[in-house]
This record gives sequence, C-alpha cells and structure tokens, in this order.
Amino acid sequence: MAFHQLLIRDEQSVRFITINREEKLNALNQTILAELHGALTEALADNRVRGIVLTGAGKKAFVAGADIAEFAAFDAAQGLRLARDGHRNVFDLIHHAGKPILAAINGYALGGGLELALACHLRIAVPNARLGLPEVTLGLIPGYGGTQRLTQLVGRGRALELILTADMITAEKALEYGLVNVVVDQSVLLEKALEILQTIASRSPNAVAAAIRAVNAGLDPSKNGFEVEIEEFSKCFGTADFAEGVSAFLAKRKPNF
Repeated sequence: MAFHQLLIRDEQSVRFITINREEKLNALNQTILAELHGALTEALADNRVRGIVLTGAGKKAFVAGADIAEFAAFDAAQGLRLARDGHRNVFDLIHHAGKPILAAINGYALGGGLELALACHLRIAVPNARLGLPEVTLGLIPGYGGTQRLTQLVGRGRALELILTADMITAEKALEYGLVNVVVDQSVLLEKALEILQTIASRSPNAVAAAIRAVNAGLDPSKNGFEVEIEEFSKCFGTADFAEGVSAFLAKRKPNF
C-alpha cells in the first residue's frame, strides 16, 4: 500500500509510523485513518515487526484532533458511520493488536488524537505535551472510544472531569493520573520508545500476545477475564516459546525467541 500522509520506517524489530501532516498539526482525516488501517494491518502481519510506534511529525503535535471540516455538515446517520468505521478500522484494531503498539506523544494529543493514544498499549510523552478531549465544546462527545478507554485508565471521576470541562492537562498531570507511562525529553522520545519495545521484543511473542488478550478480556463486560487468563496460560504450555524459555532458564542463558 502506498502512503501519502504517513512516514514508515523500521529500526531493528520496531516499525515507526509517523502521521505526516505537520502543517495541520497532524489532524486526523479520512485519508489518514485509511492509511493507518493499511499500515497497521501490514505491520501486524509482518513477522519481522515485533512492536509499533505511532507518533506525529514535528515537535508541536502528536495529533491535535480530527479534521472538523470533514464532518461539519454530517447528520446523525453519517456520524454513526464515521464512529463505527473508525472504531473497527483503526482504534479497535490497535486495542486488540497482538503486538505492542506505543504512542510517542510529541506535543498536543487532543480529541481523536488522544483517543488514538488511548487505544495504544503504552503511552510516553514529552514534557510540553498537552492532552485533552475538547469535543463538548463542539456539541459532541468523544466518538473513537475516549469515554471508555479514558475511564478504564484514570477512573470515572477524573475521566468525567476531563471530558466535561474539555480542559487540557500537562504531561506531568497525565503521568500522575496514569494516562501516560513515562515523560521524557523530546530529544530522546523515539529512543525511549525503541528501548521499551525492544525490551518487549526480547520476550516471548506468543506470551506477549496472550497477555494482551487476557488484559483486554478483563475490560470486556462480555468476558470473564479470569477465565480467559486461565485459558491463555494453559495454551502457552507445549508451545515452542515455552520450550525455549524453560530451556534457557535451566541452562542459565538468555532465551532466543
């Protein structure tokens, strides 16, 4: 697939996907969402890729929201399709991915941009990042999973405060809330992202995917997370990764997954 608004590069076993619309603060439009679906699908199918970093071009914004002009005249039916397609093709694809996807938040992460980061498994941010869900100022609510994933991460009270006030918070406040995993200087943001994902890449890919499925099950009201954990744990036995991990442990060497 050819990409016009994304930059793709690989470093070691990590694929970096950069939203390249700096002049518009990397605002999401339908072209970007379609390209993200294609780029993520390709990365998840590529056995050489063990982790994915999502970031934005430049130093001002990760993604400063959605391109409002695209849906300014939408009616309810069009809004329904917009949200459902976005969930299915991008945000849920990220959430359920069997490989770790990390959001490297290099500036503003607002609206759909914050929702994109929320769908990722991990989030790191620079000190000058600002995060928020301003949709109520437009007569809307978050439509790409923000009401659910923010609540799961920071709790009902803080989620409602952020959503209902539409206020932005600092990277340090986001760290305090548990919204981001770590705050690092802009100069080492991508280096830190690579370091985290390379650490995960040194672990069993089968176990990493199983752990993601088990954690996600606990967030799904239609599933029993404890039962899914038991099932995923049991399925690890008899795998090549289990054999290698145990063999390496007993031989006091590093495993080669």
